[in-house]
Amino acid sequence: ILSDLNIGFLFIVALSSTSTIAMLMAGWASNNKYALLGGMRGVAQFVSYEIPQVLSVVGVLILVGSLKMGDIVRAQEGLWFLFLQPIAFLIFLISSISEINRTPFDLAEAESEIIAGYHTEYGAIGFALYSLAEFINMFAVSAFAATIFFGGWQGLPIISQLIGTTILPGWVWFLAKTYVMVFLMIWLRGTLPRLRVDQLMNFAWKLLVPLALVNLLLSGIGQTILTLANLSLNNFTGQIAAVVLFLALNGIVALVFRALYKPPKLEKRSVVMVARKRPAPAAPTASGT
Repeated sequence: ILSDLNIGFLFIVALSSTSTIAMLMAGWASNNKYALLGGMRGVAQFVSYEIPQVLSVVGVLILVGSLKMGDIVRAQEGLWFLFLQPIAFLIFLISSISEINRTPFDLAEAESEIIAGYHTEYGAIGFALYSLAEFINMFAVSAFAATIFFGGWQGLPIISQLIGTTILPGWVWFLAKTYVMVFLMIWLRGTLPRLRVDQLMNFAWKLLVPLALVNLLLSGIGQTILTLANLSLNNFTGQIAAVVLFLALNGIVALVFRALYKPPKLEKRSVVMVARKRPAPAAPTASGT
């Protein structure tokens, strides 16, 4: 940690939100209406998915009681927050993939379509810088996820408690967790197809945002129960109780979601084979030819 700020989480969120300005200005400066529309579409996508991304991490902040990244890592010494906030991690993962413009949410670029979005008019080093920025964002988001949900530089919780020490140095654990997230994002890029624009926006506002708000409410309820029961995440008993409690709350959310959510029905198109009519043979002329 170069500087463990008291508002480290807010500092990272504030810096990451400035990327939308560069995207919009790139489309505006091209003096091309297609690039401008691509930039506006990218800004709408990024602003929409920033909301569930931040809300998913607030549940972790409630458990820690601090915005310092160092405190978040040290709070996971015996238990990763992935086991307490699995739904929050899924929301964060999906929102982050959309934030860094990766498949299946790469509608801001969509290189297989007619245009390439906000950087249509950029070539050579200009395009290379935008492409490099996307890959840097992927590593940054992976490092952020490793810090929030995977214990940062901490080793495996059970092994560390049994042995009493970490087998590998902290920076090795941190890089390993980061590259696992990078591998997952690259895997998803080669597996899933691209969504439509309406599906993308509906998925953010009608599914991820309500689910993140419900998860935030349950995180507050779970923390209140732990506080009333005088249980702490610093000891083994409190960790086991927290895992059982939060897994039960997340299971209830999953069951309610499964019962209430109805996936959109796609129109079934029937293929009808129609025989093509052959042209009538030409009538013979008077000469018999």
